[in-house]
Amino acid sequence: MSERTVRTRVANIVLPVLGLLAVLALWWLATIVFAIEEFLLPSPGDVLAAFGEYPGYLLEQTWVTLLETVQGFGLSIVVGIPIALLIVTSPILERTIYPLLLALNAVPKIAIAPILVVWLGFGPAPKVLLVFLVCFFPVVISTASGMKSTPAELVELMRSLDCTRRQEFFKLRFQYALPQIFVGLKTAVSLAVIGAVIAEFVGASAGLGFVIVSSGSSADTALAFAAMGLLGVMSIVLFYGLAYLERRLLPWAEEHR
Repeated sequence: MSERTVRTRVANIVLPVLGLLAVLALWWLATIVFAIEEFLLPSPGDVLAAFGEYPGYLLEQTWVTLLETVQGFGLSIVVGIPIALLIVTSPILERTIYPLLLALNAVPKIAIAPILVVWLGFGPAPKVLLVFLVCFFPVVISTASGMKSTPAELVELMRSLDCTRRQEFFKLRFQYALPQIFVGLKTAVSLAVIGAVIAEFVGASAGLGFVIVSSGSSADTALAFAAMGLLGVMSIVLFYGLAYLERRLLPWAEEHR
């Protein structure tokens, strides 16, 4: 490993930590300088105290939200990528499906959440489905755009070698589209956490979104901030987990960039 690579990796760890510490310091100073009451804006110490008071409860609710997020995100991959393949293979399907996808994506998801609860009840199903709806559009669009961006000369080369249509798609177009697909996946996984929390705001009895709503109604803002902090950690872990998977699966794409 070269010295430059080591410096880059160290900077990738140290700089975000310094940024986080700076934000926490400014937050703490603001609560002191402006004498903000705890029920309006708790200090970082108050948030840590809330987490220390309810560690088991918060981790249990984190697991509920994480499970809903991963299930909905995985479902969007299973359904979204095949639909993107269909869109690329058929211009007729593209003209038929694209307007429907745009219309679905334009509907505010917070407006759908109460309807899903009416249809599916108060269990995890409406939360998973809402996460799926939030993630579905970026997965489909990134996959279809990546496959369409395959250079025409490479496609012609494959056809000149008498490759089948299936070989053209899976050995060339899909492989070439993988970096773009991962861009969509990283976008979708960040939105997945938001979708799960929105769903938990409506008719939930567990999850970090439920914790935020219930603690906000009792003016326990320190507990609400602790739940929001855990949501932030969850988003970071999921995003960088996908980024790590991308580097492991597509080292050639990293080298090309």
